Amino acid sequence: MRFTLTLVCLVLSALGSAAANAGPTLLFEADTGKVLYSENIDDQWHPASLTKVMTAYIAFQDLRDGKIKLDTKIICTPLAHKEPPSKVGLPVGAKMKMDTALKALIIKSANDVAVMIAEALGPTHDRFIARMNATAKRLGMTRTHFANPNGLPDKRQVTTARDLAKLARAVTTEFPEFAHYWSMSDFRLGKRRLGSHNGLLRTFDGADGLKTGFICDSGFNVVASATRDGRKIMAVVLGEPSSSDRTLRAASLLEHGFRQWGWKQLFNTETIDNLPVDSSARNARSIRHTVTSWACGNRKSARKLRAAKLRIKLQQTKRKEQSRKTTARPKKSVRAASGN
Repeated sequence: MRFTLTLVCLVLSALGSAAANAGPTLLFEADTGKVLYSENIDDQWHPASLTKVMTAYIAFQDLRDGKIKLDTKIICTPLAHKEPPSKVGLPVGAKMKMDTALKALIIKSANDVAVMIAEALGPTHDRFIARMNATAKRLGMTRTHFANPNGLPDKRQVTTARDLAKLARAVTTEFPEFAHYWSMSDFRLGKRRLGSHNGLLRTFDGADGLKTGFICDSGFNVVASATRDGRKIMAVVLGEPSSSDRTLRAASLLEHGFRQWGWKQLFNTETIDNLPVDSSARNARSIRHTVTSWACGNRKSARKLRAAKLRIKLQQTKRKEQSRKTTARPKKSVRAASGN
């Protein structure tokens, strides 16, 4: 435990003041909507690939309504093909089953597949965007606007932690039959095995979703969920400076939520729906300057984080080597130890 805390401190110290610029957060119970912790939940934010939760919601809706089936094949159009990574990289005209498309959308966070789904279900790209915004309005996502189905940079594409909580709660409670897509950490596509960016699925006890997102203007986002003893808790974390910070922040919130149980919650009446709207909530802004990523031009911060991770790796290796030497050292006999 002590070593783990040391590693965490090393990473955080390497990030410097970036952690102080963390964005909105919201922790709540999935079943009741009770708010366990909130911070700037009505500030608008760029959702990045959290957008794909809405894309999946509409796909699930059409599957339930019988408009499509999981074995329905959708086509890679020229518009989908030219989308930048993250993507699966299908050639124009290639087809993919909806089941595989949903895995690629949610697990790989494939931008090209998001457009494929949009054009298949829209039945045009623009009409699908209209469906996204109409659905957001119906779910009470009052400070959300979608401009594309994948979350790639667009100043018009905005949401809030509260609105994302409403969407996450809706997609998990309305479509429990599709819950397995959110909890999968990887899947096979041909000869490739494609993995999730959600580190919680591999490290946090009970983690079962949901989706990560990242663009330079938004920082590292996640809507995370976990279930223990039948109780599901969700955390919305926006604007973290690195993927490791995102994972640590979400994990600490979820752990706090599971420990916040008992008589205290009997008197908690605040939900994501009735919590008063913050009149001083801010409009979306770019936090590119705080993001620790080579892609965002912050090479100095990226070098610091890389150096910190290298120090952590070296300390882990050293600790393992010391442990092996201790284990391999032969024990002295009782006679030798007594000097006889």
